[in-house]
Amino acid sequence: MKRTIKEIAEWLNVECAGYVDTIVKGVSIDTRTISEGDLFIPFRGESVNGHKYVDQAFEKGASATLWLKDEPNPPSDKPVLFVDDAEVALQEMARAYRHEHRAKFIGVTGSNGKTSSKDIVASMLSPFYKVQKTIGNFNNQLGLPITILNLDEDTEIAVLEMGMSGFGEIEFLTKLAKPHYAVITNIGEAHMQDLGSREGIAKAKFEIILGLDSDGILFFDGDEPLLQNLVKEQSELTYKGFGFDASNSLVAKAIETTEKGSRFTVSGEVNGDFFIPVLGKHQVKNSLNAMLIGKSLGLTEDQIREGLSQVSLTDMRMQLVPTHKGILFINDAYNAAPTSMTAAIQFVQSSSLRTDKWLILGDMLELGDDEKKFHEQIANVIDTSEISRVCLYGPRMKWLYDQLNEKIDGGKLIHTMDDYHVIEEYINKYANEKTLILLKGSRGMKLETLLNSFK
Repeated sequence: MKRTIKEIAEWLNVECAGYVDTIVKGVSIDTRTISEGDLFIPFRGESVNGHKYVDQAFEKGASATLWLKDEPNPPSDKPVLFVDDAEVALQEMARAYRHEHRAKFIGVTGSNGKTSSKDIVASMLSPFYKVQKTIGNFNNQLGLPITILNLDEDTEIAVLEMGMSGFGEIEFLTKLAKPHYAVITNIGEAHMQDLGSREGIAKAKFEIILGLDSDGILFFDGDEPLLQNLVKEQSELTYKGFGFDASNSLVAKAIETTEKGSRFTVSGEVNGDFFIPVLGKHQVKNSLNAMLIGKSLGLTEDQIREGLSQVSLTDMRMQLVPTHKGILFINDAYNAAPTSMTAAIQFVQSSSLRTDKWLILGDMLELGDDEKKFHEQIANVIDTSEISRVCLYGPRMKWLYDQLNEKIDGGKLIHTMDDYHVIEEYINKYANEKTLILLKGSRGMKLETLLNSFK
């Protein structure tokens, strides 16, 4: 973004007293990450008042600041725009800039795989377009406007992740972003405590179509009956399903895993053999929506193949981590729900990367009243003929421990409530150069901590 203070004042319908030609090149809500030319946006909360950091923001290169009208002592010698509500102002600026921007916007939501799908789409398209994507977890009512306002003027593709915890949140984000293409990766169990059921989760994710461009396309997990039913109710919606079922617009099959990634064959709107440098059948599925988007944008199958071969994911998504002891970790510890945990376990069980296969599993959070049942059911996924040892971390994993106690020989199953060192010592004692270890748990469990002494 490159706009004058006067232009931003017009976006916000506020007065601009002086400094009309001052240029703003982006926005920031945090002085620790502010860039030269940013407009600083101070938020006022119960414990922190961002107005106290305005001077620091200017010292670090901010070109201007917002200021709440009822906040005393505004700076008198700096470019200041006075607003009633900082959050609303941020969103209104993003809405105005989005309206002026000529990029193709892609919105991505889903219970699992949002970030991986965002990364795959952006990586695949990057050789052919100037692409920007949501950084980190800037996927909510604050993060998404910041992402939009920090898009370069000449960006051709904007890939925006959309997260939520309740009804109405995706609707707000999609109406702000107005995507040309929308993606629903899948429907899992995360946020069950807020939305009540998988049906509720599906309806909340499906809100993404409410901001979809009139000529836009929804790409969705076509193997999910809940989404199949929802798309059938939309007579005006253009949609394409992807997955493993033959009825989809794009179908993946013959998936093979190597230590370098996944090979697979697709049929439908794209045909042929492809490779992604990412592990997991579920990541192959995430690549299908990227292929359909590439096809819709006019890429050839060879270009799609080239783009996929260069894909890279954000850390802690099926990330291979070799160690000095020869142990090979799969760090998939960014987050977890029953659907994604099942997929990761099944991948390890079918993998030929190593013969000694371990699972280190942490609590799955935000599952609501049925959390005990969801943890216990993971026992049905674990094939003891394929898995050598299981280490469980967290109070909720005690439920899974009790289910596995009769299935797994003594000494090959351990549980700890909150002590990483118990598992660390266990690894040091029994793991070797033939060992493959999956780390999988919800973000709050921070299982990646275990890697610190092995890298």
